[in-house]
Amino acid sequence: MTKADIVLEVSKKTGIDRSTALAVVEAFMETVKGSLENEQNVYLRGFGSFILKKRAQKTARNISKNTTIIIPEHNIPAFKPAKCFVERIK
Repeated sequence: MTKADIVLEVSKKTGIDRSTALAVVEAFMETVKGSLENEQNVYLRGFGSFILKKRAQKTARNISKNTTIIIPEHNIPAFKPAKCFVERIK
């Protein structure tokens, strides 16, 4: 399912026009991205959580140059579905 499909479904279910539904979907995505950039998790009860996971510093190898490099610790975004969401999918 693409963003256009989501906009179409929201438009059908709510009765609003597509341009308004598109604005709502894009505003939601921007809000989630902004919150994660500020290191704030987003919790949606019954759906799931958009969280940041911290990756520890690690040593990796550059095979082409045969050297080792250090990858610093960093955050990555992740989605953790709610328990009722997981049960529904099963």
